[in-house]
Amino acid sequence: MELLDLPLRHGGRLTAYLPGRYLPEEFSERPRPAVIVCPGGAYGFLSEREGESIVAKFLSAGCNCFLLRYSVAPARFPTALTQLAEAVRLIRREHEGWNVDPQRVVVCGFSAAGHLACSLGTFWNRDFLWEEMGGQREEYRPDGLILCYPVISALDRPHEGSFRNLLGERYGEPELMELLSLERQVTAQMPPVFLWHTYEDRTVPVENALLLGLAIGRVGTGLEMHIYPHGPHALSNSLPFTARRPEEIVPEAAGWLDLAVRWIGQL
Repeated sequence: MELLDLPLRHGGRLTAYLPGRYLPEEFSERPRPAVIVCPGGAYGFLSEREGESIVAKFLSAGCNCFLLRYSVAPARFPTALTQLAEAVRLIRREHEGWNVDPQRVVVCGFSAAGHLACSLGTFWNRDFLWEEMGGQREEYRPDGLILCYPVISALDRPHEGSFRNLLGERYGEPELMELLSLERQVTAQMPPVFLWHTYEDRTVPVENALLLGLAIGRVGTGLEMHIYPHGPHALSNSLPFTARRPEEIVPEAAGWLDLAVRWIGQL
């Protein structure tokens, strides 16, 4: 396993987990999907539970993995977004040396980082991001989004703390609140989405996922969505070794990782 710790030009750090070429040649030389894992934390911290334990699963499934430690409060919008966009572009530009399939670069975000991942999916071709980043707009477009109990709307059943951390003194400005309500920003240029949530989530209500699903359905881009009946917010992989308390062990919800791996294989 090769580990690369890469500072990003816009701040934040990207850790690359690149498996050694120990498999038979027909497997080791084949370009792999890339998954960028973005831990949640309400744009105020980065949850360790949603980091390397998730990376390990995708590595075991044959993906090359990258862990993005993006900037949180007091950093404000669009700082984290520019860092994620830079990470996607960097992986594409280095795809040959890192043995990555440049047409299967996927972003996996949890909770507020689900909002971050979905922001790139909706804003990758917007002028405000391109003017900050330069280059070709298509370099920043993820090929897929894995959104895990994501924060989506700033206006309808929002997780207020995430948006206060993201916007600071600009929280409540109507134009920004509209812009960051991502269910209102979905277009036909949205990449395919794998989305899961739990019905019992009281921190980030399941309506966030449902609003996004309805918006994607209206434009007709790809969507696979799973709503599990039980489980609180921030389940991570929903297994005992990441659980902080018994109610975070939800075996049926733990299946999301296998489903996500299968979904990546269909991109």
